[in-house]
Amino acid sequence: MDPWIHRFRHRLLAWFHRSRSVPILYVRRFSYTEIKRATGGFNRVVYTNPQCAAYNAKFQDGSVALVKELRALNDDVFKTEVQLLGRLHHRHLLTLRGFSRGHKRLLVFDEIGNGSLRDHLNDPLRTPLNWRARLQIAAGVAAALEYLLLFTDPPMCHVSISSNTIMLDENFTAKISDVGFLWSPVSSGDQADASKADDFMDEKCGNIIYQLGILILELITGQSSDGTSGDLIKWIQGTNFARSMNKMIDPDLGNSFDNKEVRNLLSIAKLCVKSREKPRFSIPQIFRYLQSKVDVTSTY
Repeated sequence: MDPWIHRFRHRLLAWFHRSRSVPILYVRRFSYTEIKRATGGFNRVVYTNPQCAAYNAKFQDGSVALVKELRALNDDVFKTEVQLLGRLHHRHLLTLRGFSRGHKRLLVFDEIGNGSLRDHLNDPLRTPLNWRARLQIAAGVAAALEYLLLFTDPPMCHVSISSNTIMLDENFTAKISDVGFLWSPVSSGDQADASKADDFMDEKCGNIIYQLGILILELITGQSSDGTSGDLIKWIQGTNFARSMNKMIDPDLGNSFDNKEVRNLLSIAKLCVKSREKPRFSIPQIFRYLQSKVDVTSTY
């Protein structure tokens, strides 16, 4: 974890808990049958990973939601996970609406009116995202990561960031959909002590910054990493990176971007990918930079 975060995290948490209460939102208990019907028999897959599978769901009232099936959690741990996720309040995180503990351990999240970011990068029938919209998505994701790193207690143990796992609401506001608190060895059994949780977050921070770098690459190039990122990584680490920047920019962006701004952001993405083991900057620093660019584009 970044030394700045180490130094101030506990102070920030103490202030946060004193200055505001964080109620657990009411979450509804759904029936297994209701969710199975809404997901088309769990056939509308959005993404899968070792921790979970996510499905598109359309309920009888017409609402569209994201349903996640959690794997390898016993019943008590699942109940605690529901409570912790219910405490999250951030504009760029999907809000938990409900759960089911029947045949599968299922979570139901807020409506996702515009599907995943990947849908908009890959589907030629959808209206392309302009440069400002992509900057806003990157800044929103970074803002949510800052919140998760600084203001969650216990700290998160898992977050996945990619065009697959970033959802867009009806206003194209980015929402991180894949966050977990109790999916790691240090927290899935007995209550982990604070030092173990911090050590685990130390290991995760570099990977989070790496994932954010890949997401920035996806937003600029319009190419999906598909969970492997192989081609994008080879390109950004290759000797022809600087000379081939303009060729890799998504043609769907048209003339809606500033060339110097895109090149600078590509350089940041390269540093994020290159410094996976020892990050050269923190998530708050990346967020401040991205937000400053969003503010500038709003004056165009």
